[in-house]
Amino acid sequence: MPWDPDHYHRFQNERFAPFDDLLALVRVRGGMRVLDMGCGTGELTRRLADSLPGSLVLGIDTSPAMLERAQAHARPGLRFEERDARNLEGQYDLLFSHAVLQWLDDHASLIPGLFQRVAPGGQLVAQIPSNHHHAAHRLIRETAAEEPFRSALAGWTRESPVLPLDAYATLLHFAGADDFTVLEKVYPHVLPHADALAEWNRGTALVPYFERLPAELHEPFMERYRARLREAFPESPVFYPFRRILLAATRPRDAR
Repeated sequence: MPWDPDHYHRFQNERFAPFDDLLALVRVRGGMRVLDMGCGTGELTRRLADSLPGSLVLGIDTSPAMLERAQAHARPGLRFEERDARNLEGQYDLLFSHAVLQWLDDHASLIPGLFQRVAPGGQLVAQIPSNHHHAAHRLIRETAAEEPFRSALAGWTRESPVLPLDAYATLLHFAGADDFTVLEKVYPHVLPHADALAEWNRGTALVPYFERLPAELHEPFMERYRARLREAFPESPVFYPFRRILLAATRPRDAR
């Protein structure tokens, strides 16, 4: 997907807020092999690497634009590569993901597959946005179902692959995790108005729509979406409760 680093960073503080909670779930030890899936522009991967002394950290992403920014954070023990998290090889002492798994389909297969890439004694630690039931997302789908967008999209709308909270616990149990945490937290964000909520989603949830829509329909889509949001959220400021799943699972040391 054609990510825009500048637009994504318009709400950098809010998007980065769960990182500290996620980092607190990591069992820090020296000399780990670490993979950060979906490193984006690299700031948080650098923070992750700085918190893991003596470790070799690799940040991966599929966006050349994001990775171009990330290279500024490279240093000995920290590097960045263009790579897809769905096609991993090898094993890692820490498989880390901050807000990328929501873009990958079939979590019933994805989560066990990722867990098999964790070395014995290592961890899978991930944060997955789970806000897809919020009205702001429903209004994206409703806008996409209107003409001329429906025809331009051939009827396509994006359905979130994110599962209910207890499903992740079940998946990790049957994948062989004997020590895991799965929780959901609401992060409270206050945005100045409904248009800001539209811009928030323009940088994330709307990316796959604009990838499929012709350029001349991008702004008409945004105008229709803004109008729907203003009707749904007439107050100013707008309170935006954002739900996120945080999970951490350790692979037994005797795992094969």
